Amino acid sequence: MKLLKVLVASSLLLGISTTSLFADAAKGQKAFIKFLKEPCGMDGAKFAVKHTQEEWRQIKSDGKFEDEIKRICPKYEIGSIKTNLLDNIIDFSIEFAKDSGNVPSC
Repeated sequence: MKLLKVLVASSLLLGISTTSLFADAAKGQKAFIKFLKEPCGMDGAKFAVKHTQEEWRQIKSDGKFEDEIKRICPKYEIGSIKTNLLDNIIDFSIEFAKDSGNVPSC
């Protein structure tokens, strides 16, 4: 009985964490379309495949995401997107990186 409770709790926790991770990527996709598609001149799929998941994670941990956007999209103005939206866009980029096997619908 104890083992069953542990398994159910683990499954619930995993389900919640996976959903929240996907929610950030989904929000990031919407934010990319709204704020970056035009200045970048590309869709989110082409943007995300500029790096592998590990490269995007390193850019995120180094705090260089906005600099990388500017490098990829010269028309982008640094500071024009709120930090929470940038966090979602980086999660989107990680989720759909060139080595992820995932393809966004934007």
